[in-house]
Amino acid sequence: MQRTVVLNVVGLTRTLIGDGTPRLRELLAASADIKSITPAVTCSVQSTYLTGKLPAGHGIVGNGWYFRELGEVFFWRQSNRLVQGEKIWHEAKRRDPSFSCANTFWWYNMVTDVDYAITPRPLYLADGRKLPDCYSIPADLRDRFNSELGQFPLFQFWGPATSIVSSDWIGKAAMSIEETYRPTLQLVYLPHLDYCLQKLGAGGDISADLGEIDLLCGRLLDFFSGRGCRVVVLSEYGITEVERPVHPNRVLREAGLLSLKVDRGREYLDPGTSRAFAVADHQVAHVYVRDPRDVPAVRALFQGAPGVEEVLDGEGKKGAGLDHERSGELVLVSGAKSWFTYYWWLDDARAPDYARTVNIHAKPGYDPCELFLDPAIRLPKVKIAATLAKKLLGLRYLMDVIPLDPTLVRGSHGRVTDDPAAGPIFMTTEPKLLDAGSVDATEVYSLLLRHLEAD
Repeated sequence: MQRTVVLNVVGLTRTLIGDGTPRLRELLAASADIKSITPAVTCSVQSTYLTGKLPAGHGIVGNGWYFRELGEVFFWRQSNRLVQGEKIWHEAKRRDPSFSCANTFWWYNMVTDVDYAITPRPLYLADGRKLPDCYSIPADLRDRFNSELGQFPLFQFWGPATSIVSSDWIGKAAMSIEETYRPTLQLVYLPHLDYCLQKLGAGGDISADLGEIDLLCGRLLDFFSGRGCRVVVLSEYGITEVERPVHPNRVLREAGLLSLKVDRGREYLDPGTSRAFAVADHQVAHVYVRDPRDVPAVRALFQGAPGVEEVLDGEGKKGAGLDHERSGELVLVSGAKSWFTYYWWLDDARAPDYARTVNIHAKPGYDPCELFLDPAIRLPKVKIAATLAKKLLGLRYLMDVIPLDPTLVRGSHGRVTDDPAAGPIFMTTEPKLLDAGSVDATEVYSLLLRHLEAD
């Protein structure tokens, strides 16, 4: 097989490639627009690329969903066993027993059967502290990288301090894996553009960020091509301008369908006793309705509502490839300029304690406000320093610096973009292996196999 590296440059689109990205522009001659899926979000799209199936086939209906058996919403789980069916490395191994695969930060990278893996995995200590760390296969790879590259920069990977530092660390790890193991296929995740595009929108001043990711991609292209690897550069989705946050859980609350548990004056979602609630995920929201008889009334609440473009019922989900048991009874798709929050509270003073923190596992929905520091905090650096002092002393602390103002968010994704050039892209160093101007997301699987097998 031909050794192949896939650089997943999150948020990259044809419209962003130009004079400011000279290395990526070199690949445009061998490129195709990717016809995305619903939802166009990280976990779902990556799973489609690696299985060749829609969410109805692989079961990843979003970055998170309602686990009915547990009565809880979970986002950003990490077990690869959640992805149903065979993955590309299974088929490749069947065709060539010598095949090996390295997953360098693509998602669902624990409880996995790839040969080499590295993924973010903080340490959650008994005293409440969260420390940056990662998980690896083999286990000693983590210790080696922490020693050679420095501790994985978790707080530059997600949160208000995100920067090129995390993508650069991942790039160095990818090169080290290549030098040590020479895997047949390496999947490399470079998330840098995701941050600035959600904060500023595609129309914001992201020229410096584009230059940074282009420089990193150039180094990786030179390194891997110089070692005889084919290189694919692709993205999962395009991030487009938004201006309207939509709050489906507040709609359901006002209709008397949402159940809340009040603790210490704060309101927490109680999914198990709610007649209906929404799991918001960028521009898509799964609405779980306990009693089938309530579905028509819930559908009527959102049909034609401001910011809601589609309400997918059973037939609609089937048409979108989302008819899976993990999906909500209804699925909302926002308008082009809108996105969905997870908010249910009507008074910010009653928001749950995790709302103002970076806490992706506690929140029953995606929260892009975690990319911002609350502008209402007069001296945020002083507040952060005081909180970190508590951390260093081993005391419990709450880093409550995240705003509750969703109008700060300027970019989102999840719906299929109206303009194909503003959606995901596939580029390759092997022009002969790409013979179409556009490809379905499900076809990426076979394209990657072609890169591995074709002479």
